[in-house]
Amino acid sequence: MNVQILVPLQRGELPAIAGGPPIRDRFLVFGAPAIGEAEIDGVVDSLRKRWIGTGPKVAAFEDRFARYKASPHGVAVGSATAAMHLTLLALGIGPGDEVITTAMTFCSTVNVIIHAGAAPVLADCERDTLNISADAIEARITPRTRAVLVVHFAGRPCDMDAIEALCIARGLLLIEDCAHAIEATWRGRPAGTIGAAGCFSFYATKNLTTGEGGLVVTSDSELASRVKMLALHGMSRDAWRRFSDDGYKHYAVMEAGFKYNMTDLQAAIGLAQFDKLDTMWAWREKTWRRYDEAFADLPVTLPLPPDPRTRHAYHLYTPLLDLDRLTCSRDDILHGMTLENIGVGVHYLPIHAHPFYQKFVGPEQNFPNAEYVGARTVSLPLTGDIDEAAVEDVIAAFRRLLLHYTKP
Repeated sequence: MNVQILVPLQRGELPAIAGGPPIRDRFLVFGAPAIGEAEIDGVVDSLRKRWIGTGPKVAAFEDRFARYKASPHGVAVGSATAAMHLTLLALGIGPGDEVITTAMTFCSTVNVIIHAGAAPVLADCERDTLNISADAIEARITPRTRAVLVVHFAGRPCDMDAIEALCIARGLLLIEDCAHAIEATWRGRPAGTIGAAGCFSFYATKNLTTGEGGLVVTSDSELASRVKMLALHGMSRDAWRRFSDDGYKHYAVMEAGFKYNMTDLQAAIGLAQFDKLDTMWAWREKTWRRYDEAFADLPVTLPLPPDPRTRHAYHLYTPLLDLDRLTCSRDDILHGMTLENIGVGVHYLPIHAHPFYQKFVGPEQNFPNAEYVGARTVSLPLTGDIDEAAVEDVIAAFRRLLLHYTKP
């Protein structure tokens, strides 16, 4: 791969935001999925067979994902949000309960706690890992605490030894938000299999996509059965089993459930994605290391190297801007990258920075690490759909933009 970009650019080489030409002629979409002929063929096959709702491909996807995670049970649903919501309900969490989670996460992690009728309790993240810690969790435990919902941020596993030990000692349920952590492991244990359940996302930007979709893995057969039932109206049988060639099967509605099921059209994409999961992981790891090499001399804090005890899923590459050494804001960098025709993201503004969630945060609570990260983080393209030329474009644009704004 070309490494000439490591030679510092001259200040006279203006970024697009200052009147220079954009790096790219066409816009590079952030998080674009790697979709090929296998995914297209799988969807077409489902259309030809007329199985477009929940059917045999969903069952095959559940089985394959559960085996990949070395888990006895996998239940596919419509999103990771649905997976977390159903898991909380199936575990009996509701009004009067508190669930501790991180202040540095997407809103869905907190929304599902509220939808279950429980109260979210935020804990600060660590500034280097961006993950929640056992110490931060312990400081938020009250007599009403029922569960801890951890987030493996950007694909980096939390310190699950310490968190698991704390939950066992305090009698708390442990749930893993693995939206970023499909391939991640902690000391050989697959992410999602350490707590009572692990909840995964297959959204368009994720390491394995079904367009929209999610899945719950668990070793608890009763929990898996209840999640499956709640995901489809509370009915006692899967839709595809009711209308199979074995003859019509009557069903009974056991409780008021939801319409959270995955479809065969989605599962067809996911099954094809499995065949290149390891290849895409290796490409993201290579891109991550290329970014580290190219940005080492810039006024940024690079993501912490992966813990050697773990497998990092490399879902997001999130350098933190050193604003003290720059003459601009984080939003100037976001705008500048967009003008270079490169899509970027922010993962995330801390939860308590959003107006709606401020009602759940007491005046005595503070989250200095989440606020520090939230003001400085930028996510650069990392998906398997970008090639080496696109990676070099990202590097060139980010370098010349930061060098333009670096204080003399």
